[in-house]
Amino acid sequence: MTLDTQSPVETTGLDALEQRLAQDLAWLELPAQPWVPQKSVHGQPLLDAVIIGGGMAGLAVSVALTNIGVRAPIFDGAPEGYEGPWATTARMETLRSPKQLTGPAMGLPALTFRAWYEAQFGLQAWAELDKIPRLQWMDYLRWYRRVMRIDMHNEHQVVNITPHADYVQLDVQTPQGSRSVYARRVVLATGRAGLGGASVPDFIQGIARSRWAHSSDDTDYAALRGLRVGVVGAGASAMDSAGTALEHGAGRVDLLIRRPDLPRVNKSKGAGHAGYVQGFVDLPDHWKWRLRHYINVKQVPPPRASVLRVSRHDNAYFHFASPILSVKDNGSTLTVTTPHKSFEFDFLVLSTGFRIDWSRRPEYANIAAHLRVWSDRFEPDEGADDAELRDSPDLGTVFEFQEKTPGTMPGLSRVHCFCYPATLTHGTVSGDIPAISDGAQRLARGMASLLLNEDIDTHFDLLTAYADPEVFGDEWVPAG
Repeated sequence: MTLDTQSPVETTGLDALEQRLAQDLAWLELPAQPWVPQKSVHGQPLLDAVIIGGGMAGLAVSVALTNIGVRAPIFDGAPEGYEGPWATTARMETLRSPKQLTGPAMGLPALTFRAWYEAQFGLQAWAELDKIPRLQWMDYLRWYRRVMRIDMHNEHQVVNITPHADYVQLDVQTPQGSRSVYARRVVLATGRAGLGGASVPDFIQGIARSRWAHSSDDTDYAALRGLRVGVVGAGASAMDSAGTALEHGAGRVDLLIRRPDLPRVNKSKGAGHAGYVQGFVDLPDHWKWRLRHYINVKQVPPPRASVLRVSRHDNAYFHFASPILSVKDNGSTLTVTTPHKSFEFDFLVLSTGFRIDWSRRPEYANIAAHLRVWSDRFEPDEGADDAELRDSPDLGTVFEFQEKTPGTMPGLSRVHCFCYPATLTHGTVSGDIPAISDGAQRLARGMASLLLNEDIDTHFDLLTAYADPEVFGDEWVPAG
């Protein structure tokens, strides 16, 4: 016997990690073989599912569905590598979540951010890392897309969603022109503003758009150099906007904060253990409302590092108990009045969050009037009214939309809401890093059940036609 005395080539870094990931997937026999029967609509293939949105949530759902044999391409309007907010409108220096959270890794150690980071920078660098830099997180998601072979179609903007009894039609604008796509199921993985857009207060109505921006806008902060900038709000996005303006040379930044003080405790962390992740969806309605309303009222404080990012500048000013009473456009400046004083600004940034507003999203024009929301069937206790919760979609167990009036839009339940507004029904499993894998797997398992049930006749026919023998009759001799 001759031994091969040549040493194998040692792989290191990302190459080694990717080999480990490929081996893990092979050992687990992932992804599963596709099993949904193939059909066509109007001469085109009927897709198993389509995911709208290629950010973190869309990637997680894609992997969860592919792993159980459901083919689910992603359509995203952004250029390749710029899906989600991380490399475009997000302005935080680091993520808020603790670095060790496994995020969209789907239970695969080699798919975690930690594995990706350590493979490139080593154990010591991981130990010294405080929070994950924002753009490094985007680099990780780009790698995730590549190694998991995500079927992503960039610069594909869905402009209309039309449910039918047996399928959903998507009208899509692509670089090659307009086309229609047909799918059994559609998943909206469209982020924090997924069912609407920026929340814009009434006081800004009538003010020239060149004089203000929302914190979620793609704003050129370099253009604010030397200007007097007002920032409305005190959450994380307000601090990030103020910090970015200051770092780009704004002459002065005043934060106008409605509350008399900043929140100090992130109450949502107290509702982040596995019991909430797995059990929130099954809580009685009054407890779901009570928990989410309490967190909304207490509000989430901005990260300490984000506040320090602002306060280290001598030309940053914090004004508490200063809600906006009015804004007047003087042509070249804005006069902003609060209960205590008036300010003269050259530019105003609104860090006022997001709201559900179907009219802001033309792709929902066909379905908006038919969607059931929580206010259609739930009345909170006195003093517990909450606009965000009132407008939240009342979803089924697989994140599916439900009809306000049964029978008026067959097929509406074929559209699944896997973005932030699902929180009141399902808990925080559809948008934030901590439980995104749990939410994606919940959706995938439920969708597999729906897909099997709706074609059970076909599956039974396939079962009866299955004829792969395991015993051939030549294994024994019958007794005489």
